[in-house]
Amino acid sequence: MNRIDQLFRDKPGHILNIYCTAGFPALNDTLTIVETLQKSGADMVELGMPFSDPLADGPVIQDSSTRAIANGMRISVLFEQLKGFRERVSLPVVLMGYLNPVLQFGVEEFCKKCAETGIDGLILPDLPMDEYENEYRQIFDKYGLHFIFLVTPETSEARIRKIDSLSKGFVYAVSSSSTTGKDKDMSGQQAYFARLQAMKLKNPVLIGFGIRDKATFEAACAHSNGAIIGSAFVKAIENSANLQQTIQEFVEKIKA
Repeated sequence: MNRIDQLFRDKPGHILNIYCTAGFPALNDTLTIVETLQKSGADMVELGMPFSDPLADGPVIQDSSTRAIANGMRISVLFEQLKGFRERVSLPVVLMGYLNPVLQFGVEEFCKKCAETGIDGLILPDLPMDEYENEYRQIFDKYGLHFIFLVTPETSEARIRKIDSLSKGFVYAVSSSSTTGKDKDMSGQQAYFARLQAMKLKNPVLIGFGIRDKATFEAACAHSNGAIIGSAFVKAIENSANLQQTIQEFVEKIKA
């Protein structure tokens, strides 16, 4: 069973998924961060593959991508770092990035490397649904990779149903149509969250964009299976003098 499916089977609610950019703050911090997140009680990790033009990301994650690229992070470097990490890490790990670097690496070779290292899922916000269905779905399935789509408050019910039918693992519900990192009052999105909940999708739903503390995490969890925290975590660790302590304290505040 894919680790994402196992997680939602064992823990259907209050899933805490933490996003961090691979190769940030320093090139070789990636595995330290993943291992510390696991020890601190995070349920899933979303590893960002840095890209020069991350359209869905706000300034915080854009800056972390720029810094990671300057540090020397590339997809090939990331796969080297991930070799053997499953000996120490059991929680689900999802790669999040953009289509162009994956195409340059080679889609099948990329998926093969994901399978070899133990990656569970993939998020590519700029991969069109039809293109995924007609060109890439069989490759992802061949290597046991769950592909995760995003929905927004403007996504029609018919399209959400279609995305749900194609998705594996979970559906990523973007809290608003802006980029990541915007401070939002989650109360304004409750009707949207409730609408998604009422649709009784076959996949679990995780809410992201604007989740930054315990209050916003709990507001998201009220209508979903959990939430994804990205920019707030990246901001917390960017200048940390003690990564492990900073990560532990960050997770504890969310889950307290």
